[in-house]
Amino acid sequence: MRTTSTLIGAAALVFAVAACGAPSEQASEASEDGQGPLRVGVSPVPHGDILAFIDENLAEEAGLELDIVEIADYNTPNAQLVDGDLDANYFQHRSFLNEWVENGPDADLEYLTDVHIERLGLYSEQVDDVADLPDGAEIAVPNDPANLNRALGILEAEGLITVDPDAGETATEKDITDNPRDLEIRPLEAAQIPRSIADTDAAIVNGNYAIEAGLADEAEVLAWEPEGDDYVEKYANGLVVLAENSDDERIQILADLLHDERVLDYIQETWQGVVLAVDADGEPIE
Repeated sequence: MRTTSTLIGAAALVFAVAACGAPSEQASEASEDGQGPLRVGVSPVPHGDILAFIDENLAEEAGLELDIVEIADYNTPNAQLVDGDLDANYFQHRSFLNEWVENGPDADLEYLTDVHIERLGLYSEQVDDVADLPDGAEIAVPNDPANLNRALGILEAEGLITVDPDAGETATEKDITDNPRDLEIRPLEAAQIPRSIADTDAAIVNGNYAIEAGLADEAEVLAWEPEGDDYVEKYANGLVVLAENSDDERIQILADLLHDERVLDYIQETWQGVVLAVDADGEPIE
């Protein structure tokens, strides 16, 4: 079953964080004893689509019942997991999770397995090549710390800026040490960036939002983010659970299904490079 959560945005975050601590009394007894549907919070695309494929094609055979809860923001799923309203979530990479745990409520969350990578891309409706970006070009970038750092990495790899190496993974636009073309870096909420494409010279967009907005059909991909040795470790999106529930049989079944060959093929055929499947050995499939 696939549903859409109405708890989105800042109001949901306030409610969810206020409820953090002991598991929610609303959590079902079936969930608590490892029986019944596995309730998984996901971003709609591609995470929700991937779980829907599993639900429709693989889950029954494996003896798994899924309750897929679509959540439209990045703040709510971890809070709902800590609160006990979810059994697992699937929407984030390790860097985002680490940032959330460091700045959020006390929580023992476990990143269980890699599933896919949503490649950040530099898109434009105005130019067809990075070299054609004008001096003073306005470039929209995600404003959450983990993805802002990734976005700056794209611009640096393309020779547009230089970032202070001492800033590490928390680099922001304030850590730019050289900007010879006087680019205007404009941090925005990641979900809003596709809507800003027409009003900016270029924008760096998360893969899931690029898919939802159909950017591959409307805008030119000028550059993909560079893939370093730790690309998967940092940026693969994966299944996250409360550490105390990591041995739940339903969660283990889902983790295995996420690496089934049929799922890997589905990811490759559906998103053709914007999303890269990651196999059970942690290797991206291109």
